[in-house]
Amino acid sequence: MTLSKDTLKDIKAKKLILPKAELFNLPEKVLQFGTGVLLRGLPDFFIDKANRNGLFNGRVAVVKSTSKGGTQEFDAQDSLYTICVRGIENGQPVEENIISSAISRVLTADQDWATILEIARSTDLKVVVSNTTEVGIQLVKESIDQTPPVSFPAKLLAVLYARYQALGESKEADLVVIATELIPDNCKQLQNIVLELVTFNNLDAAFVQWLNQHIHFCNSLVDRIVPGKPDAAALANLEAELGYTDELIIMAEPYRLWAIEGNERVSELLGLEAADHGLIVRPDIEIFKELKVRLLNGSHTLTSGIACLSGIETVTQAMSDPATRAYVQELMMQEIVGAIPYNVTESEAVAFANTVIDRFANPNIEHLWINITFQYTMKMKIRVLPVLLNYYKINDKLPAHIAFGFAAFLLFMKIDRKEGNQYYGNYQGKEYLITDDEAAYFYNKAQQSDYLQTVLNDEDMWTADLSALPGFIEAVEENYNNLLKYGVAEALARLDQTLQVSK
Repeated sequence: MTLSKDTLKDIKAKKLILPKAELFNLPEKVLQFGTGVLLRGLPDFFIDKANRNGLFNGRVAVVKSTSKGGTQEFDAQDSLYTICVRGIENGQPVEENIISSAISRVLTADQDWATILEIARSTDLKVVVSNTTEVGIQLVKESIDQTPPVSFPAKLLAVLYARYQALGESKEADLVVIATELIPDNCKQLQNIVLELVTFNNLDAAFVQWLNQHIHFCNSLVDRIVPGKPDAAALANLEAELGYTDELIIMAEPYRLWAIEGNERVSELLGLEAADHGLIVRPDIEIFKELKVRLLNGSHTLTSGIACLSGIETVTQAMSDPATRAYVQELMMQEIVGAIPYNVTESEAVAFANTVIDRFANPNIEHLWINITFQYTMKMKIRVLPVLLNYYKINDKLPAHIAFGFAAFLLFMKIDRKEGNQYYGNYQGKEYLITDDEAAYFYNKAQQSDYLQTVLNDEDMWTADLSALPGFIEAVEENYNNLLKYGVAEALARLDQTLQVSK
């Protein structure tokens, strides 16, 4: 039995949330550019939940950029799909299965452009959401009269211009545009490109005034791990449990955050906040970026070298190792929480750190540490260095766990050999590939006898004088030598012993 509207009545599985029949009659309030699992597992998750609670009362018309791959999977299932939530929340296991009816239909831009413009003209439409990857938000100087335009910003402009022509100055023309692409100021970048295309297309000044008055371009931050369709074995188990087949089934972790930068009018047009605590509309969402970058991404970065050198392959495995788990917890709670370079309260930071522990320990998500070391140097400079400098500014003393993670980074990045354009490290006889734009730099430094001191004292590399931080270089060097001499487990034990003595 395949999931569809017709088969819903025959599905008898327990622990399964099914949509009520009346939800299929809701108007299309959202035009979504992108069919990816992140959109289906986060924004569409919130919309579906709001609909089930009688709050948003609208469905999502999805646009594929091209007909490549078609829409057959969505059409065959009436755009229904299952979200299987698995993981840990507040220290407790979570298992939830939801048949989402958020999506009404999936259209292709090259075949259904007239229909898409018809949706644009509708007074039902309140929101445009995009996730076209970082490549999608780029300027391509082109006419919006094409059927369809090639680039996403030009498609969006065509949609907005059609709405302008149809609805004019009516208050019902108001629309929220939300970008979820993983780039800084995602929707502001999109807005700037749209305005450039307005000029390129010689659109009238009244339209620009209309954009400023009626269209709310909102940056947003999305944070949820949505691995997508499970592997064959897990899929077979799920289908046996649920009693139906679903070609669109996706997995997702319990944690979810969609922080949208907007005012009261944006909040009113969305009408989604009451559905779930993970959806937030605020004039300033920088706090959520800082919490994620410093606590989640920063602790990931500092721990990745330690785990890889230990032979620990996944994040979950690391959280099952008492020494590594203790390192992560103490790193966040004792050093990062109080040194985030933004006005964050301790209670907010601690609460977020606790969610990070749950997420790292999720046994249902296989997150490889070696993948986290991709662009390791850049991540250290962006995610960790500001916290290190701010910790010294506030406390004027050594952050011992950051120093240990820094030492593991430098040992991981000490390149053993080069083969073509690929660089390899080697620790205790185990070789690993280094994927970092600074690999050539570390390869050259590794040829020198004073590798450690040379890198640590390179102000151009760090855009900071690390020698001005009392005790930092000395601590990194001691940890580095302990890692070389004793291995990771013993080096972590010695770190713990040192900290116990100093208390």
